[in-house]
Amino acid sequence: MSAQPNTEFTGNGPDNFNKETNGNSPLNREMTHEEHQTAKAAAHFGYGPLAHVNTSAGGERLPAFGGEFQPGLYKQVKDRGIANPAPLGLCAFALTTFVLGLINMGTRGLSAPNIVVALAFGYGGLIQLLAGMWEMAVGNTFGATALSSYGGFWLSFAIILTPGGFDIEATLTAASPNAFADEFGLFLMGWFIFTTILLFCTLRSTVAFFTLFFTLDMAFMLLGIGYLHRDAAGAPNPPVIKAGGFFALLAAFLAWYNALAGIADDSNSFFIVPVAHFPWSVKAMQEKGKLDADGNKMA
Repeated sequence: MSAQPNTEFTGNGPDNFNKETNGNSPLNREMTHEEHQTAKAAAHFGYGPLAHVNTSAGGERLPAFGGEFQPGLYKQVKDRGIANPAPLGLCAFALTTFVLGLINMGTRGLSAPNIVVALAFGYGGLIQLLAGMWEMAVGNTFGATALSSYGGFWLSFAIILTPGGFDIEATLTAASPNAFADEFGLFLMGWFIFTTILLFCTLRSTVAFFTLFFTLDMAFMLLGIGYLHRDAAGAPNPPVIKAGGFFALLAAFLAWYNALAGIADDSNSFFIVPVAHFPWSVKAMQEKGKLDADGNKMA
């Protein structure tokens, strides 16, 4: 009875090769030129599946990366039993924000955001909240906090604006003509403060990740101001609301961009999505030889 081949794959860095063992006879297969170039380019960008960072030794750490929803140097959870939930949460956030941003910009004469309520409940709310819980399961505190919180934002947004459902807007307007706009403006300003806190945590990450939170921060601020600083008729200030919608639209596309960077790998993509590490980030400092693989200063 013949022994079954035993195949072991090791060395997934750009300068290594796959090692196959068939019985007691080692067979080494070097990378093709195309595989080598792809791996080198991925390692240069230093993120995601294309980076092929081997963490089996236990000491290696991965650089900040929007596709993993990680703003700083981190170590992957050993034997992670679930897939990376960040792209799912980013896509849920992106589509819901995209639709609301277009409505706030008055696209095709639209003004009422009621159509986004279904997305806010089902995709931006529920799915993003689940993604945040899965981020907690893989040990990503930032991702769990951000995705779960924005999932809660969309759920609360949907509760406020459900037509004929919770009657929050009608009840506040009956009490005072400006009550709903004032309270909704304060609601948005609270989310502006929260997003600013998260923005500070992305300053050492990547340009793509930082820009996502910056545009979202501007969107919350402008929309909050638009509701608090109304026009002569007492309606939310149209130019400010449109400006907020524009930044929300930018945030949506940046969320999709970071999601693509987390989804694309050498099994499904012919290209690498650059995320541009800041010059002062750990990844850039490592490339300059100022920090070691664990982020410590070189002697």
